[in-house]
Amino acid sequence: MKHFLTLLSHEIRMLLVSPSTYIAAVLFLAVMGSVFNGILDTYSQAPQEASPASVFFQLFWLPVLFMVPLLTMKCLAEERRLGTIETLLTTPVTTTEVVLGKYGAAYALYIALWGATGGFFWILGKFAGDRRILDLGPLVGGYVFIAVSGLLFVAIGVLASALSRNQAVAGILCFTMLFALIFGVHYLADAAWLNTDILHPVRAAVGYGQVLQHYEDFTRGVVDLRQLLFYVTGTVLSLVFSILSVEAKQIHS
Repeated sequence: MKHFLTLLSHEIRMLLVSPSTYIAAVLFLAVMGSVFNGILDTYSQAPQEASPASVFFQLFWLPVLFMVPLLTMKCLAEERRLGTIETLLTTPVTTTEVVLGKYGAAYALYIALWGATGGFFWILGKFAGDRRILDLGPLVGGYVFIAVSGLLFVAIGVLASALSRNQAVAGILCFTMLFALIFGVHYLADAAWLNTDILHPVRAAVGYGQVLQHYEDFTRGVVDLRQLLFYVTGTVLSLVFSILSVEAKQIHS
């Protein structure tokens, strides 16, 4: 892994000079800024029980479904389409270093974009004149959830890119997998046919993977080690399958 930091810095530089990165950043901040403005309008009209931070992070899935595919769909698919991945792997670097370098750069940008939204709350606290409106519990819990869940979301995007030579297909595949993880598992947990005794282990596994429930727990200050294990394990498996996919396609090419 001695070349990992070199590859990571190179991938970050490539992202910083890519126009698509700034397009994604502007769209992300515009959408989340509009969401935040709508929340403030609602709070200015009538008192609300939930804090602004809690409501803001409820919509975490909106940028995840669209931003993660944009950040990851080119990372391996485009390299394979252009044939540059083969050239890269002839140098003294391993497939693992290449995949982890691209993953690390995408995750760093993902966190940076979410971190920029902290300015919304800083401005709110500055001009509201009462920092109690921020309610640090849901605010900190929301950002911790974003950081932890982002590990898996970005890894899924890298996996989708590793499975296809076409970046558009990779983006659609990433969107589908993230939608199935966030909403598919949530609705499956409410399925009546899972209530039978024989399917109890399946129901328990589905309940364990409910991302929307994890969000609620984090914003309430409840951090379950099993949830952390879910994201770490899912991230590792996604990256392992990404590495194996790249290596397998190298053998057959």
